[in-house]
Amino acid sequence: MSSPAADRSGSDRFKIARERMVGLQLASNGITDERVLAAMRKVPRHLFVDEALWDQAYGDFPLPIGYAQTISQPYIVALMTQELGLKGIEKVLEVGTGSGYQAAILGELARSVFSVERVPALLIRARKTLDSLGYSNVYLKLDDGTWGWRDEAPFDAIIVTAGSPMVPKPLVDQLGDPGVLIIPVGDEYSQVLVKITKSDGRLEQKNITGVRFVRLIGEHGWKE
Repeated sequence: MSSPAADRSGSDRFKIARERMVGLQLASNGITDERVLAAMRKVPRHLFVDEALWDQAYGDFPLPIGYAQTISQPYIVALMTQELGLKGIEKVLEVGTGSGYQAAILGELARSVFSVERVPALLIRARKTLDSLGYSNVYLKLDDGTWGWRDEAPFDAIIVTAGSPMVPKPLVDQLGDPGVLIIPVGDEYSQVLVKITKSDGRLEQKNITGVRFVRLIGEHGWKE
């Protein structure tokens, strides 16, 4: 028997909205990875926000999820995911679970996902949503995400879903070789999406685009 969440996510109205999102916001704006597009087409984004916001869930903008946090706009989720270059065999670390939507997208594309969140209520809600949708390969932990998840390192890919004043050293240390780290770096109001690639012990950094995220709070990020 399907779960209530699965029933709600399968309505024609939301399927059409996801198709429109993928076509108009993603495929037409440089998202070319077919696996990423398929994941964005499949995951019911509306279930990761309050029901009052369902009709806005597939718009090209972020939405509030409470506790001064947001769910990123679909294009940014897709762009950051595409830059990771996932093939399906990776172990991924996500810093900032939030609603759990990005973790679900990663769960479609990687072997396993380890996601860290510092707000207890968000973690509980994300776990409930992810469980209702069957993401048994996504593991969550309540902690300061700027420390990473040392017990599970190294990671083939790391994605940070909040803006940091610097690249946290623990995350670089926990990045596998080869490995890719995606993180917004800048001040409290605007950042640059940075891609760090580790290969043969060397780090290469590439700036992708300007972005605006909520602050990454933690010992190696912004102080609360």
